[in-house]
Amino acid sequence: MYILCSDLESVFLPELWVEIANETGIKDLQLTTRDVSDVNLLMQKRITSLRENGVDFETLIQIAKKSEPLEGAVDFLRWAREMMPMIILSDTFWEFVSPIISKMEYPTIICNSLQVDKEGFVSGYNLREDGKRKTIEVLQQAGLKVITVGDSYNDVKMLEKADKGVFFNASSEIVQQFPEFSSVNSYEELKLLIKDTINSK
Repeated sequence: MYILCSDLESVFLPELWVEIANETGIKDLQLTTRDVSDVNLLMQKRITSLRENGVDFETLIQIAKKSEPLEGAVDFLRWAREMMPMIILSDTFWEFVSPIISKMEYPTIICNSLQVDKEGFVSGYNLREDGKRKTIEVLQQAGLKVITVGDSYNDVKMLEKADKGVFFNASSEIVQQFPEFSSVNSYEELKLLIKDTINSK
């Protein structure tokens, strides 16, 4: 039996930190795991930039609430959940996702969480260290075959561990760097690849 595990941002939602950067005008917040592979380093940069520019936690939530699923994402999610069990594994934060999960019809999402200080600023975070890969490993130990979908460096470990790893709308640089993974650029291509994988038991 197969299970589908996918990243969230740039697969079903826009990059939330990029949207925050656009709203606040803070250029440093435009950096994502496509640019910086070390998530801890990236988060420290974000926390510092937010405080220096006076952007508090509540402002972040209000910006995140405006996010909409990518075109075709909800239809794909419906299709995928009819095909097999599905889990979204993301390095985003539950505080950002929880106000907009209804727009995606409530998929199962496992992600990280933020810490907020008494002044109302983001002061830290709780990461599931290597959580994506570990989740794939546990699912396989339970006897499942896993198809994984991601777009960035923080997805590589789970793609490597999976029975089938797929890049979705990934940069040409990362696709060339990891040619062992399949690469697609649309939901229709992704559907065909998933069908082929399932049917080639």
